[in-house]
Amino acid sequence: QVQLVESGGGLVQAGGSLRLSCTASGNIGSINAMNWYRQAPGKQRDLVAVIISGGSTDYADSVKGRFTISRDNAKNTVYLQMNSLKPEDTAVYYCHLVSTTAWGRRNYWGQGTQVTVSS
Repeated sequence: QVQLVESGGGLVQAGGSLRLSCTASGNIGSINAMNWYRQAPGKQRDLVAVIISGGSTDYADSVKGRFTISRDNAKNTVYLQMNSLKPEDTAVYYCHLVSTTAWGRRNYWGQGTQVTVSS
């Protein structure tokens, strides 16, 4: 059983910063990628940032230059440093893990953490 535990969400004023964390535990297998998604009320869940096993990263255009994804392999933890936050960044942020196990590729989701940016 794999568990993803997120933390770091909260309420912040526009222009402020937050740092999200997500730690994976259990029978993870070999991690292919750890990602962050977000979902605003009434909208679909969108990919925010990706970090693959080799360390390469990619970002949604809306967060480039403001958000940074990083990973601590020893801790199976992924971080999302969010700077210069805007009200439109308000959403529930979800951690997503893709891994390869003896039974094939697997996807796992965290429970989500609320980020609210006030204007």
